[in-house]
Amino acid sequence: MADFSIGVDLGGTNLRIAAVDQSGTLLEKIPLSTQVSRGRDYVMDEMCDAIRSLAARLQPSGKLLGIGVGVPGMVDQRTGYLRGCPNLPGWSDTPVRAEIERRLGTRVVFENDANAAAVGEMWLGAAREVRDLAIFTLGTGVGGGLIIDGKIHHGVIGMAGEFGHIMIDPEGFPCTCGTRGCLEQYASATAITYMAKTSRDPELAAVVKSDPNVSAKCIYELAMRGNPGAREIFDLVGQSVGRAIAMVVNALNLPMIVIGGGVANGWEAFAPALFTELHKRSLVYMAT
Repeated sequence: MADFSIGVDLGGTNLRIAAVDQSGTLLEKIPLSTQVSRGRDYVMDEMCDAIRSLAARLQPSGKLLGIGVGVPGMVDQRTGYLRGCPNLPGWSDTPVRAEIERRLGTRVVFENDANAAAVGEMWLGAAREVRDLAIFTLGTGVGGGLIIDGKIHHGVIGMAGEFGHIMIDPEGFPCTCGTRGCLEQYASATAITYMAKTSRDPELAAVVKSDPNVSAKCIYELAMRGNPGAREIFDLVGQSVGRAIAMVVNALNLPMIVIGGGVANGWEAFAPALFTELHKRSLVYMAT
């Protein structure tokens, strides 16, 4: 077996740990849930235990080259602190990098998860021939990342690319960041399920009543079957993402925008509204 690295996607809902070789081939993965209600130390301990276990299984045949951890929040690259993360309550202003390094006894690369996703797209994904791109990650929340000239653009203190907090509607839904109308409140899985629970569509209301933990995937399936309430929700998702992309296109005129995350699996339901809005809002897009 070849030498390997371990990557961790620490989200507000899911904790995914995977080992890959130097070519990017997946060797093994461990899917877990992020039990945020049990506290930061519990989650860190569970994550580090899983990393140790995975490394131990692979090390007899290969060498561990490094560990990378991505989180859905604002990472201070100078200090390794997680400065803010609405989807990981209680983690703000925490020296996450140092804490993980202490537990594992090794150096850890600590990065915003969307920035890490952008690097992955450039290495092995849709942007392999591109050195300038932006990514929108639509998951439990909404993240974003920028690659400029083949490198992550971190900004002054590592917090560039927070596309989830582009303002879509100044009088819109309140956001966990403290303002209103952020993209995250319209295009995340959390937002989709919230809108379903407040929908007046009778069929959708009946589905929510029968399953209070209804998923964004279930609502997508209803939309594809033509349910008006679910269709309205995904139209709003598309309009909101289209507005945000238009702002990024107008500002940066990048050659590629990538959309990832679990909600991207609902592309068929929200893409038409996205392109309609993008065409309406972006002079640069219309000129290309």
